[in-house]
Amino acid sequence: MKFLGTLEELHALYGVPGAASTRKEAPRITPEYRRIIEAAPFLALATVGPEGADCSPRGDAPGQLVRILDERTLALPDRRGNDRIDSLRNILRDPRVALMFLIPGSGNALRINGTARITADEALCESFLMEGRLPRSVAVISIETIYFQCARALIRARLWEPHAVPDLPTPGQILAAMTAGEVGGATYDAEWPERAKATMW
Repeated sequence: MKFLGTLEELHALYGVPGAASTRKEAPRITPEYRRIIEAAPFLALATVGPEGADCSPRGDAPGQLVRILDERTLALPDRRGNDRIDSLRNILRDPRVALMFLIPGSGNALRINGTARITADEALCESFLMEGRLPRSVAVISIETIYFQCARALIRARLWEPHAVPDLPTPGQILAAMTAGEVGGATYDAEWPERAKATMW
């Protein structure tokens, strides 16, 4: 198998992108992109650090997922999760980030590239209070470029069409298999819905 090794080979294979692919890009949040950001309940946050790349899902109610501080700045609260802090550790060592916003039912994705800093500023964290709980930190993201991604990938995936859930291993089964039964199992799966409900924020 031969692999491409130069930019020249890559460009020869793909050619020059058209105006619809390049003119949609902006260095700030336009009014149209603002509407998409404010409607999004989900994004994926990509970071990179010395150990490699990381991609973390973030979800919240539309309008609560991120806050637009100005046309070039977003605030992303760190809601409760697994406490691995992979993304946060990466940002401290390499501030480059990429975000992809998804809205159920919409074929387009919105992409933002930029840099981030982490703050535990008391006033900012308190402004994200949800059901009596504060985020422990907030990522303040400086936007370098923003643009929408065409819908082909989501159409091919039929992402928003109803699907029967395949027979997949549960988190409890995965944990039990990886720890020789020390963690996880059927009890973990049975308790998870109530644990999640009690610790959502």
